[in-house]
Amino acid sequence: MKANSRLESNKTEQIPRDLVDLGMAISRLQVEHRSHREPTFQRVMDSTRRRRRILNLVQEALSQLRLDMKYLLFDLEATRRERNEYRRCLEGDD
Repeated sequence: MKANSRLESNKTEQIPRDLVDLGMAISRLQVEHRSHREPTFQRVMDSTRRRRRILNLVQEALSQLRLDMKYLLFDLEATRRERNEYRRCLEGDD
């Protein structure tokens, strides 16, 4: 039961406070006014959640790219050191 409340609060945290306030204001409207505004509000909420998910995916991808770049630079430097050591060995044989 606590997991559900934690997930719901996590969803609420991802939604801008202004939208939460707007949703609460719409829910207090009379039924005939609310029924006209809720579908539009729901589309805005869905697009906000979708943009948040996309932003999180992009941030994760950038973090992974940064990590991959660090590994590539490490491998490149190691390869250069190995190459230079191999050249020294070859030059010493000549």
